[in-house]
Amino acid sequence: MWTLLPARLRRLTVSVGALAALTILSGCQVKSGQADLVNGKQLFVQRCGACHVLGRAETKGNAGPNLDQAFQAALGDGFGRGTVRGVVQEQILYPSIGSQMPAKLVVGQDAEDVAAYVARVAAAPGEDTGALATAVGGEQKALAVARAGKLNIPADPNGQLLYTFRNAQAEPGQLQIDSPNEAPTPHNIALEGGGVNELGPVIQNGAVSSIDVNVNAGEYTFYCSVPGHRAGGMEGTLTVR
Repeated sequence: MWTLLPARLRRLTVSVGALAALTILSGCQVKSGQADLVNGKQLFVQRCGACHVLGRAETKGNAGPNLDQAFQAALGDGFGRGTVRGVVQEQILYPSIGSQMPAKLVVGQDAEDVAAYVARVAAAPGEDTGALATAVGGEQKALAVARAGKLNIPADPNGQLLYTFRNAQAEPGQLQIDSPNEAPTPHNIALEGGGVNELGPVIQNGAVSSIDVNVNAGEYTFYCSVPGHRAGGMEGTLTVR
């Protein structure tokens, strides 16, 4: 069957073979054929967003292919989104040889949901609307403020490459920074600047990454040290004054 695919689709299949691991979630019911697009978006963001760019899902991972770019040429050549859906589902269940993604991490309806969502939005301009627009949170608050020498900067609970705060503020002295992570995507908290270079443990699924540092007045950068996460948006400024 593989050899019967057009050359463009063979290259396309290889380019999307690094889809990241997925977890099973429930979602509201927005249907496209037999697929639940809300569930598909939630699943994609939870696991794939840390590795792949997909504009409509607002994911910024750079460890795997940019899915908007991967499918843009094929769509421009006249391949329909139904074909894209089939390619994505095939890759989820049977990744290409050499892919880092284990096979069948999502099966059945969940695999159909993810494939349908990616096929619907890949290389599509604009933003998701309706129930899809609110399927996944990701808005950041402006400022986390330390209290009694403790600062709390959670990772985004939906698995986005974000902390829930863009920036933070603390007073000089000993400071404990905690970063709870409710998502299955691994993250940590790290701090650099002013002679400080401290990495917290990488954690997931409700654990907390913590560091204890002594900070002087000035500016520091907090970030996630998992490869690709900082570049994807997991960093902010800690101002000590």
